[in-house]
Amino acid sequence: MGEILRVRGGRPLEGTVRLPSAKNSVLPILAAAVLADGPVVLRDVPDLADVHASVAILRALGLTVRRRGGDLHLLPAPVPGWQLPEAPARAMRSSVFYLAPVLHRAGCVRMPMPGGCRLGPRPIDIHLDGLSRMGAQTLWKDGWLELRTSARLQGIDYTLRLPSVGATETLIMAAALAKGDTVLRNVAREPEIRDLADFLNACGARIEGAGQPVIRVQGKTSLHGARHRPIPDRIVAATVAAAVAGCGGCVTMLGTGDDPLGPVADVLERAGCHTDHPAPESWRVQRQDRLQGVGLVRTGVWPGFSTDAAPVVAGGLLAAQGDTVVEDTVFEDRFACAEGFAQLGGQVCRRGRALAMHGPVQLSGARVRAADLRGGAGLAVAALAAAGESVVEGAEYVRRGYADLAGMFRALGADVCAGRENRA
Repeated sequence: MGEILRVRGGRPLEGTVRLPSAKNSVLPILAAAVLADGPVVLRDVPDLADVHASVAILRALGLTVRRRGGDLHLLPAPVPGWQLPEAPARAMRSSVFYLAPVLHRAGCVRMPMPGGCRLGPRPIDIHLDGLSRMGAQTLWKDGWLELRTSARLQGIDYTLRLPSVGATETLIMAAALAKGDTVLRNVAREPEIRDLADFLNACGARIEGAGQPVIRVQGKTSLHGARHRPIPDRIVAATVAAAVAGCGGCVTMLGTGDDPLGPVADVLERAGCHTDHPAPESWRVQRQDRLQGVGLVRTGVWPGFSTDAAPVVAGGLLAAQGDTVVEDTVFEDRFACAEGFAQLGGQVCRRGRALAMHGPVQLSGARVRAADLRGGAGLAVAALAAAGESVVEGAEYVRRGYADLAGMFRALGADVCAGRENRA
């Protein structure tokens, strides 16, 4: 049985939606909770497939995890485990975040090669190089990775060869309980980096400079528990805004923080949308006139246009008049959704890492297949703008990052539902 989204498109979107906590913050923070000696409470954690996998890993490591409403309550492990369970660890890229916390807790960690969406090469060499310089010994055997240390990890002065978000988060977690001071240079500066540092600081860590090119960490001997609400999900915000661009209408997003859209807002404004800030913690997106192509959009590290937002914004601009080219500088295969865009009537062409689109075109319903999380969301956004009925297969990918994409858009007036069907 495969999961699907069934969409009857062509309706403008109207209403309000509350943003959930950010998947890209929740997952590393769940791993960082392993470092705490006391209870941790994470507020408003979305019910995502990747969160389920993370909870399975935490329980296998000996932590007690309970969901109470939207909150997750975690109690530390009496006897820390050291081997990650194979199925949930292989299911998501974020299993790599458990390397440093489990190494600190148990003195060793063993895990399979992390999985996740197939977006091209996603090496973890920066994670491993930084950890080895801090004193970890690394062994690969039969597809499993094992790290060991005979003593406490040591603080280092380390320059990342590129500002990887995941590697920055791994090394922050490693430095939090390392002996001495750590200086991390050429780090990622995404909002989720600051959120992880805020959580760890609430647990008693001493991290300065998160969100800047250089982060300094004073290693502590222990961390206590804390309560923390992760930041709003800026990729869900981009998905909603892109859908308004494609469908027309007016939607207000609540619980947004200061600026949930960042450079996405600039692109949508160029396309003919209007975005504003009508009240604290809220953003409004409107589109009434014809959508225009925006020329070249290139993704990049923060504060650049997010790679995760690229497919959903492309889906929203698919029918725009004129030319739009979205180039992803992070992943080689970000636009596996291009075939589905073409099946919906888009005039698209993949050129290396770029997706070129030309319009105007009339989108019409089709059966398409998602190959990854954000590409699946991009297909759903395009289907919402298409006349007639569409079916998006592979919707299990979408559930990794959206707790209830269909319900969210139904609340805004869309005709969409989630279901299952035989793939035979």
